Amino acid sequence: MFSGIFDAIETWLKDVLISTINSNLTTMFSDINAKTGDIAAQVGQTPQEWNSGIFSMIQSLSETVMVPIAGMIITAVLCYELITMVTDRNNLHDVDTWMFFRYFVKMWVAVWIVSNTPAIVMAVFELGKYLANAAAHVISGETQVSIEDLLAQMDETLQGMEVGPLLTLWIESTAAKLCMTVISIVITVVIYGRMIECYLYTSVAPVTFATVGNREWGQIGTNYFKSLFALAFQAFLMMLCVGIYAAMVSSIQYSEDLRQALLQIIICTVVLCYSLMRTGTFSRSLFQAH
Repeated sequence: MFSGIFDAIETWLKDVLISTINSNLTTMFSDINAKTGDIAAQVGQTPQEWNSGIFSMIQSLSETVMVPIAGMIITAVLCYELITMVTDRNNLHDVDTWMFFRYFVKMWVAVWIVSNTPAIVMAVFELGKYLANAAAHVISGETQVSIEDLLAQMDETLQGMEVGPLLTLWIESTAAKLCMTVISIVITVVIYGRMIECYLYTSVAPVTFATVGNREWGQIGTNYFKSLFALAFQAFLMMLCVGIYAAMVSSIQYSEDLRQALLQIIICTVVLCYSLMRTGTFSRSLFQAH
């Protein structure tokens, strides 16, 4: 009599544990699948496409606040250039009409660059969008982890396990679920952080562009261009990380050892998260931006 009761309790407990384990794994991978599948859509957008409201605000601030400052910087730079030109020519004793032509051309280029700052910045981000979308078409492999197929293969194994191992696996799956949730949040932070950085770079573009025409101050604008290209190129690197993740996930062999398969998938996701976090540093080092 008691043995039947204990058997019924054990069967009920096993069913509860198996159901909870399945729920943990399904929820865990649905979050990470949504994030990895969303990376291409997020990084393959320009700041204007990602959030038009934020972009309009940034553009308005840039035009009303930064452009007047850029105008003052251009004025200071051109005055400095004129003084330097005069002193370099022995206080105009060695007059050359070509130097005035060169001065006016430099002045026109400086004003033109600041006047067309939004178009130049967006052209750079359009280049990053093109690279990311081109990489998305080339990358082969499925980034979605099919947890249904995995659980279908492991269902017989779970049914054959005792309560003790199932309880251990339940603890491990709960911890893994929490870990994957954190990773999913980190991936979101990395993607959003890059887009916010794009908006910040867009907002201060006129001030940095105003320094391009000067030999001494020009390094500010040059470094800004390097950083801007690095930020745009980061989208391609992020897509490359997704492609590597897809190749790693597709190579996982699902066996009867659920822990091993689960561990491999978690490791792949952790590597994806770490790689995404490092793309910014690598892109800047590639363009020698600081």
